[in-house]
Amino acid sequence: MMEAIPLWVFAVIILIFLSGYMAYRAMLAERKLDQQFIEREGKIYLERIQEDRQKREARKQQRSN
Repeated sequence: MMEAIPLWVFAVIILIFLSGYMAYRAMLAERKLDQQFIEREGKIYLERIQEDRQKREARKQQRSN
């Protein structure tokens, strides 16, 4: 039975599985990269909000004095 199947058919099947594995690894790497980007942008956003709060508080104190 196995002698009737050409060797290139096995090679194609192996390459299909290898391609799927590589696509899966690329998907995981991209997801990790996206998560790092989201965290970095979130940190920048929170810092900006904190700076605005501090400026608002400083203005309030100046007005009350």
